[in-house]
Amino acid sequence: MSQAARVGPGSAATTALRIAVVCAGVAASTFVLRYVVPANAATAGFAYLVIALFAATRWGLAEAIAGSLVAVLCFNFFFLPPLGTFTIADPENWVAMVALLVTSITAGRLSTRVRRQAIEAGEREREIERLYSLSRAILLIDPAAPVGPQMVSQMSQTLEATSVALYDRSSDEIYRAGAQEFPAEDARLRTAASDGATLAMDGDLLISPVRLGGRTAGSLGISGVVLSESGAQSVTNLAAIGLERTRAQQAAARAEASRQSDELKSTLLDAIAHEFKTPLTTIKASTTALLADRPPTADLQRGYIELVDEEADRLGGLVTEAIQMARFEAGQVRLQREQTAVAELLEAAIAKTSHRLRGRQIDIDVPSSLPGVMADREMMELALRQLLDNAAKYSPPDSPIAISAASVDGHVAIRIRDFGKGVPPAESARIFDKFYRGRQDRGQIPGAGLGLAIARAVVESHHGTIRVESAAGEGAVFSVELQPAKEGE
Repeated sequence: MSQAARVGPGSAATTALRIAVVCAGVAASTFVLRYVVPANAATAGFAYLVIALFAATRWGLAEAIAGSLVAVLCFNFFFLPPLGTFTIADPENWVAMVALLVTSITAGRLSTRVRRQAIEAGEREREIERLYSLSRAILLIDPAAPVGPQMVSQMSQTLEATSVALYDRSSDEIYRAGAQEFPAEDARLRTAASDGATLAMDGDLLISPVRLGGRTAGSLGISGVVLSESGAQSVTNLAAIGLERTRAQQAAARAEASRQSDELKSTLLDAIAHEFKTPLTTIKASTTALLADRPPTADLQRGYIELVDEEADRLGGLVTEAIQMARFEAGQVRLQREQTAVAELLEAAIAKTSHRLRGRQIDIDVPSSLPGVMADREMMELALRQLLDNAAKYSPPDSPIAISAASVDGHVAIRIRDFGKGVPPAESARIFDKFYRGRQDRGQIPGAGLGLAIARAVVESHHGTIRVESAAGEGAVFSVELQPAKEGE
């Protein structure tokens, strides 16, 4: 559809009605100037000219020409002698009549052209505004979410199109948006992308390849909105820019993830190597003493064996922590949730941490009416063991550990409190980070700094929350909040 056709006057019925109104106006003016307020030919000619100009300015050229022809006939019949006939006796009157007709038509054409140009200028302005809004929307697309659906949705809303289809050649997917189905077949979009055809416009249907540099990345189809050729090309370029920007961000994200993965591996190996040195040294010293030419007494032998057993458990714990953290980082943990009583989780965690809690008073307060939680037993026990181990490491050996659970604001809250030095406020926000160790305890308390990070990963994988509350000299309280199991689960 051409630009001129788009700004035309409307349907044939509407045009006919307007012509009738113009003719009625000419007839009314003729009656008034001939019988109500008699006027001469010059006055009548100016009146008819005004009517033709009004028709051209208000509606269009067709109405102006029709009004001019009717006005010339009325001018001849009622105002040029001999009156009452279509005969013109004086040649000067021929000049006057032709001048009226030519002036009316010329003025009508000029007025229509000005009106059309004003309409086109308004449309171009609206098109530029839409393109600006679309460019902003594409720049704000979330690269973490699928790009195709976001882009076609923004195009459909901003351009007010009935349907938009974007074909991504790399994934061979077609993304759609809009109130109606895209009228063209999928094969046409794929063909436009494969052969690199030029922009094709058919009325309110646009199909164009999307090029990124020298290659074709896909194709774009828009229906239900008429764009100028430059506007259509701009929309296609914006789609290309959006795809290129998003792919660049995704590549950067992959590179950053790879860098962080390498950094994690390096840090993990360094931390494990450092933590392995002490237990390995202890094990080596114990076995050397046991294998000496003069064996130690039976009591000393048992002490060495117990020391080796403890250090072996410590090494096993370090390896387990590293493996679990790596599994969470790689997204390889698959939870097997089932309804579980909180008391059972705590009992299992305490039993598996008994070597750390040996000789301590453990105060447990878990109401029998407390609802269960939907949890992976093994994973949640692992998280609770990390918190119990942390409480044992960072509090005096003869101090108690208090464990409680309760329903709080629709959640099941589990609290583990120690009576150590507490966590400084400046470190509370980082205490759950991988490899983070408190400044005052670095080099004094063994560990790789993975326990609390593992606990947070487990709790968050259950859509729960974990936090620490502490006051100087009063110990720390670690709270885990989980969703209660619903009835019937």
